[in-house]
Amino acid sequence: MSINPATPTGWRDWFKPFARLGYGARGAVYLLLAVFILSAALTTGVGGDSEDAVRFITQSTASAILTPLLMVSLAGYCSWRIVQAVFDTDNHGFAPKGLAVRGGLLGSAATYGFLLVYTFSIWWGANLDSGGGSGDGFGSTAAAFIGAGPVSLILGSVFVIVGVAHIWKAIRHKYREHIDASEAIMRWIDVAAIGGLCARGVIFLIIAFLFLRRGLAGQQENASLSDALGFIAGLPAGSFLLGATGLGFLLFSLYSFSEAVWRRVNVDIG
Repeated sequence: MSINPATPTGWRDWFKPFARLGYGARGAVYLLLAVFILSAALTTGVGGDSEDAVRFITQSTASAILTPLLMVSLAGYCSWRIVQAVFDTDNHGFAPKGLAVRGGLLGSAATYGFLLVYTFSIWWGANLDSGGGSGDGFGSTAAAFIGAGPVSLILGSVFVIVGVAHIWKAIRHKYREHIDASEAIMRWIDVAAIGGLCARGVIFLIIAFLFLRRGLAGQQENASLSDALGFIAGLPAGSFLLGATGLGFLLFSLYSFSEAVWRRVNVDIG
């Protein structure tokens, strides 16, 4: 009888820190994105994307230490997202809403899995050139079978759902359900979470708009973070809006770091 409890304990012992490193990796990526975007707002540029953040880390003077750590951390985040989705560790259930959330978790795992491969390719010296966004390969392949316009419309609809879900999570304080921290600390996490999730949600909605506009025109082109930032920069008061986006990403970075410390990592999956 004493053998059974030992197995989940061993699982938790190595996996929980692994998952927390993943939240830290996400925080590091968004921290660099915030720096790029804020710098762009001051110089009327459009910033960079997640690949630029990874490239900055892998080409820094401390890359021999930072790059392997980033790869391990990204692997932890991908693994945790898969565990969350497959084993339903946060009890989303099998209702349509719950399945949509779990599907989003798998999508998040795929996105950061791409970053993991991209990081490894640079570290290994493969000089991977993706052509501007993690969704391009999927979109091009799917368009060959379904058609360019429908693919853009489908991807646009997905990004609408994801963007609205982020904003809903922020304004309804849904993130609080998964964080164990004192109320004094939670007040600071509220600021980071609400601002960060809303900023990320708005970016997803802009990407959705770009996909839907191209879909209605019968086109299939990649709509990435860089495209969304370029769209923001081209609006009236674009530099101000770009700066606000950078600040929002900085808050999302702080929210990710807080999850690395206080997020409830439930791996009691039986």
